[in-house]
Amino acid sequence: MNRTGLAIALAIAALVGVVFGVYPQLDLDVSVLFFDPNTRTFKMGAQLWTQYSRDVASALITLLVAPAFVAIAGKLILPRRRMLIGGRAVLFLILTLALGPGVLANEILKDHWARMRPVDVTQFGGTDRFTPWWDPRGPCSENCSFIAGEPSGAFWTLAPAALAPPQWRLLTYGAALAFGALIGGLRIAAGGHFFTDVAFAGVFMFLLAWIVHGLIYRWPPTRLTDKAIERPLEWAGGAARDALAALARRIAGHKSQRS
Repeated sequence: MNRTGLAIALAIAALVGVVFGVYPQLDLDVSVLFFDPNTRTFKMGAQLWTQYSRDVASALITLLVAPAFVAIAGKLILPRRRMLIGGRAVLFLILTLALGPGVLANEILKDHWARMRPVDVTQFGGTDRFTPWWDPRGPCSENCSFIAGEPSGAFWTLAPAALAPPQWRLLTYGAALAFGALIGGLRIAAGGHFFTDVAFAGVFMFLLAWIVHGLIYRWPPTRLTDKAIERPLEWAGGAARDALAALARRIAGHKSQRS
C-alpha cells in the first residue's frame, strides 16, 4: 500500500474514466463480444458453472476474513492470550470489507447510481436505456450496475494481500488482481455488468484499502498499535468472564440455601 500503487490506481481511473467517458459506446462494444444476437441473450449467464464460481468466490472471501473474527472471539474468551493475528490486521480486514463491498459498493453506489445492467438495456434485448458510467441519472431503482458488487468483493482481497510478508507481497497483489479480474470478467460475460463497473470496482476497493491502511498503519495522527486495539477486547473479555463467574457463584449460593 505505497505511493506507487496509489499512482497506478489513479492512472487507471483517469484513463478508463476519460476514454469511456468520451466514448461510452466502448462499454457496449465490450459487452457485445459476449452477446448472442440469434438468441438475444448472454449465454454465459445461463451456465450453471458460473453460479458455482460465484459461490466459490464468496467462500474464498469468507475464508480470508474468518481469521479476524476468530481472533476477536478468542480474545474475548481467553483475554490474556495473544490474538491469532495482530489487532491492527483484524481491524484492517473487517473495516475494509465492511466499508468497501458492504457500504461503498452495495449501500451507496449500487442503490443510488441508477445505471442499468447490460441485460436490461435496449441494445441487448432489454427495455431500458444505456447510460455512461459517469451518469447516475439512469432508470434503475435499486441494485444497479455501477459499481460491480461481486467483483468489489473479489478486489477486496487486495486488503489481505497487503498484509503478506514483503517478499510475498507482489505475488499476493497479483493474485488478488487476477481474482478480481476473473470474477469481473465472468460478470461482464454474463451480462451482469459493463467493463467500467468492474474497472472502477477495482479502483475504489484499492483506494479504500489504501486509505484505511494509512490510517491504521502509516499516518502518525491516527496510527495505531496492536495493543491499543487488543486492550478493549481484553477488558471486555475479562469483564464478561468476571460477570459469568459472579453469576455462577450466585446460582450456586441459591442452590446451597435451598438445600
